[in-house]
Amino acid sequence: MKKLSFLMLLCLCFATTVSAEEAVKVGTWKTAQTIQPFFYGDYASEDVEVLSFTNPADQKTALLAGSLGMCGTTIAHAIHSASMGQPVVLVASLCNRCSALVVGKDGPIEEISQLRGKRIGYVPGTMHEILLREALTRNGLSPEKDVSLVRIDFFDMGTALARGSIDAFLSGEPFPTLAVADGYGRVLSYPYYDDSVGTINAGMLVTERLIEEDPDMVMDLVRAHVRATEFLRSNPDVWLKKAVSFGTEKEILEKASANIELAWDMDDAFVERVKALGARMEELHVIDRQPDYERLFDLSFVRRVKEEMGF
Repeated sequence: MKKLSFLMLLCLCFATTVSAEEAVKVGTWKTAQTIQPFFYGDYASEDVEVLSFTNPADQKTALLAGSLGMCGTTIAHAIHSASMGQPVVLVASLCNRCSALVVGKDGPIEEISQLRGKRIGYVPGTMHEILLREALTRNGLSPEKDVSLVRIDFFDMGTALARGSIDAFLSGEPFPTLAVADGYGRVLSYPYYDDSVGTINAGMLVTERLIEEDPDMVMDLVRAHVRATEFLRSNPDVWLKKAVSFGTEKEILEKASANIELAWDMDDAFVERVKALGARMEELHVIDRQPDYERLFDLSFVRRVKEEMGF
């Protein structure tokens, strides 16, 4: 029994040591606007393993399951998750802008109001969905009654438009720019909000539990995020070179970059823009209640980095 107990203890100690040495897992998309996590390893004190996803919902699900320490998500999806009481916390911004509403190049649609009766590709739970619903509503169209919203993955929207399976799509870069460059699409609108919401798009998410149990890890990741963002802003060639490795030609990314803004900062004004977005989401019936914004945000990590780096 003593030998067995000793062996069990030895195995337990070994497992604990291995676990302690595991890399921190961070989720993001393989796009130019969500690229920063791929550079965390250059700045974080811990090893970082980046896992790529194709939509924000899957990332958030993995985060809540404990498979990720941090992940990217759209601000709209963060609001939606928090409105359902999920213990998610925004600790940094990720990107702004990046959206465009695209229609067929040679089609008759010249105004958003002409989308009545048309099939429009979208990805649920994204900022692009909210912008699409807002654009339609502002132009007198009901997203539920006047158009057909077709759920299509971002990577398949261009093919669907080119084949005529849909009449339009609202997506993130580089797909709008790619549609124009390949000759089957044209940008109908960059449907951003007015100053009350602005061009906010995505942020970095952790769980309340991680903040409580390992705030130093969260601090390390936020610090790496800020430094990676600042480096890529100052070195666009490095940014685009890495983005090209995701499968898009450099010429396309150079054109798309005018509609992309890498970000990290969150302040009180940012929180107010998110609240304004939450109000619009409720009016559009995307959510049925407002989240607890005090619980959704933790600005302390960004504020500490600002002090450290003299911003």
